[in-house]
Amino acid sequence: MKKIKIGFLPLYIKLYDDIGNGAKARPRLEPFCEKLACLMEKEGAEVVRNPFCRIKPEFEAAVKRFEEEGVDCIVTWHAAYSPSLECADALAGTALPVIVLDTTETYDFGPTQDAGEISYCHGIHGVMDMCNLLSRMGKPYAIAAGHISDSDVIERVVGFARAAVAAKAFSSVRVGSIGGSFDGMGDFIVTDEELAERFGVKVVYADRDELAALRNEVSEEELAAEIAADRENFYEIEPVDDLDLENTERNCLAVRHWMERHDLNAFTANFREIGDDRCGLTVMPFIEACKALSRGQGYAGEGDALTAALVGSLLCGFPGSSFVEIFCPDWKGGSLLLSHMGEFNPNLTDGKPGMKKINFVFGSADDPVVAYGRYMSGEATFLNLYRDGEGFRLLISQVEMLDAGEDKNFETRVRGWMKPSLPIAEFLETISSFGVTHHSALVYGATPEQLAFFAELLDLPCEIV
Repeated sequence: MKKIKIGFLPLYIKLYDDIGNGAKARPRLEPFCEKLACLMEKEGAEVVRNPFCRIKPEFEAAVKRFEEEGVDCIVTWHAAYSPSLECADALAGTALPVIVLDTTETYDFGPTQDAGEISYCHGIHGVMDMCNLLSRMGKPYAIAAGHISDSDVIERVVGFARAAVAAKAFSSVRVGSIGGSFDGMGDFIVTDEELAERFGVKVVYADRDELAALRNEVSEEELAAEIAADRENFYEIEPVDDLDLENTERNCLAVRHWMERHDLNAFTANFREIGDDRCGLTVMPFIEACKALSRGQGYAGEGDALTAALVGSLLCGFPGSSFVEIFCPDWKGGSLLLSHMGEFNPNLTDGKPGMKKINFVFGSADDPVVAYGRYMSGEATFLNLYRDGEGFRLLISQVEMLDAGEDKNFETRVRGWMKPSLPIAEFLETISSFGVTHHSALVYGATPEQLAFFAELLDLPCEIV
């Protein structure tokens, strides 16, 4: 995944330099500013540093520099109070997202603290002043407050930066569609024109002859390398014959080369249309969907270009993302089974995924080798991009993925047990009352607040459940 690039903007006040306070405060504040930059770098970001800004021309020059250097967002930090009218026009006037880091060097500010510490820790009212102006000017921003030694404030700031990267990526997603949409499924259907106009998403349809040619052009060397990699990365649930795996790999590599040729960030496949006489593939590329997700490319099933684009954009900021479907309620255990036919992000599984050949009964395609795995336990966020009568909306819900323990009965299934924050009956009633689709995304390593910022940057109304 491409490293996130942050423009780090410290704010100060010229008055303090004019009256001599700066000579006393800067020797402490500037090293602390550098410490903050280093902490963001430890979270995986590239940080473009800028000197303290105090007046309009300095803010304008800093923002222009950040734009020219191609940063993904601006992170502000108030070293002291800074009058908002000095920075507001520059920050509101840029297309770059703004994230406010609200922290101070001193941790304990109780009655026994030296009152002189005020000089080094009073940026909070500058934050409030600036945020008021940005809000009045209609500029989206996110804010994370806390002390660096006693909170995850830096992690949350970088999480907001990841959300900004994902939102920006949405406008350049190119989704490949193999076989069009599944007949009769209407919830995720969006015209290509709507996707392009609303999000900037481009849909590219597979050509039968092109895919067939790419399949036949796969070299023996590449085929052997792919087979060896799969035997290393997947255990055999049942013995897998080399010829069966070879047939699957030829089709998967054809899809991969097709995506490379057309510069695609995501793809979707309708398993009902797979077959040489239909789309140029002889095997449904289940394993390639898994590999694409692990590489940071989006995927959704059944011809769903909308969710494929969502997952593709999320993966640009949050590598712990995957396409999922809610399959079955566990009324007794209070959880929901997430599953699908054979598409998941193998980077998110609890242990090594398995593989086996299956009997493909859904059309004229050959029997594929399919991978299966169980989503790892931990906190995650469930997302659904849907359209109601007024337009597109995003549903966001923090969930817990459970440690399933012994699940041998599900070894030949993609599976994960999701526990929502609401009782499952209430959760299911709530999400369907909004009108969500049956195709969703699951994101590890992101908070609902960060994904709400993602939605805000896309001008998407969102519901947090």
